[in-house]
Amino acid sequence: MGNPILQFGTSRFLQAHADLFISEALGAGDALGTVTVVQTTSNPESRARVDALRARARYPVRIRGLRRDEVVDTTIECSSITEALDANTDWPLVRERFARDARVVLSNTSDSGYACFHEDTAESLAPGARAPRGFAAKLVVLLRARFEAGAAPLTLLPCELVSNNGDTLRALVVGVARRWGADAAFLRYIKHTCVWVNSLVDRIVSEPIRPVGAIAEPYALWAIERREGMVLPCQHEAMIVTDDLPHYERLKLLLLNLGHTYLAERWQTDGRPADENTRSAMRDRALRADLEALWRDEVLPVFDALGKGAAARAYLDEVRDRFENPFLDHRLSEISKNHGEKKRRRFAPVIDLARELDLKIEQPRLHRSLRASVPA
Repeated sequence: MGNPILQFGTSRFLQAHADLFISEALGAGDALGTVTVVQTTSNPESRARVDALRARARYPVRIRGLRRDEVVDTTIECSSITEALDANTDWPLVRERFARDARVVLSNTSDSGYACFHEDTAESLAPGARAPRGFAAKLVVLLRARFEAGAAPLTLLPCELVSNNGDTLRALVVGVARRWGADAAFLRYIKHTCVWVNSLVDRIVSEPIRPVGAIAEPYALWAIERREGMVLPCQHEAMIVTDDLPHYERLKLLLLNLGHTYLAERWQTDGRPADENTRSAMRDRALRADLEALWRDEVLPVFDALGKGAAARAYLDEVRDRFENPFLDHRLSEISKNHGEKKRRRFAPVIDLARELDLKIEQPRLHRSLRASVPA
């Protein structure tokens, strides 16, 4: 019998996140089982990772950073992945694993992972057909195979950084299935028998270890929205099952991401050093004081009004450690990419929430930053 966890994507992020959690849980007897990983692209680095995993199922994850002001620098051998497949060359075996063995499906596909392609047609459902290009189309083929093999339930737990990623992926899959002429019974299976779970993942995985492995910060989060009937791949201290996933999304967006974008705003407007990173910015007393004032006076009152002030302050302690990671060269020049859009997505919601909650706070830094033009 094959592995109960089937994972689409070989990214270094998953190696240092879900796969590492499963590996650690296996040692404690808290995992569903081991993982079959499937390469979904033709990327040469992905192919090298698959080859390395086939040659040696273990790989290193080096954890480097700060945790409660203490330096962490340790390497963990991860052993959760015991089978590595390529969707382009091993598609019949992928179909078999999906149809008969999988109980949980994880994914972290490329930036275009949720894209749909005109070249993917219902001909992909035919026996012996090649794998379709799009991930949603791949899932339609695989879910059809599982449906025809007995329609066993399945939990799908996407890890892409897309809001409501489970619901979004389900809608895409249903859309492809309908375009391909799916019958009502199969559509019911997709929509109601399978469990599509929204989740939020958070961990900075800064570098690969080639050919397989990763370097990551100590902080890690996998917030999973509770769904009836869902099966989890493991239990782990970094995993939180919640009825309030938007709370965790707000923490990340309005404290971590907002802090990054405000430092990038100051980097641009002040003409700061080209190679400045988050750690050096946090060590500038005046800039650090300004960022702390932004969090304290313009953002935390919103969380207080939502009844989440204590959680926000605890999360902010983690954010400070992450920003001051001595091993991470997270440059403000990189953070400033797509700066105008990031400001709108990260600053405007705080202002809107303050207005909705009828808070009497001025939020001058946020307003000033939103008014400022973005350099070409």
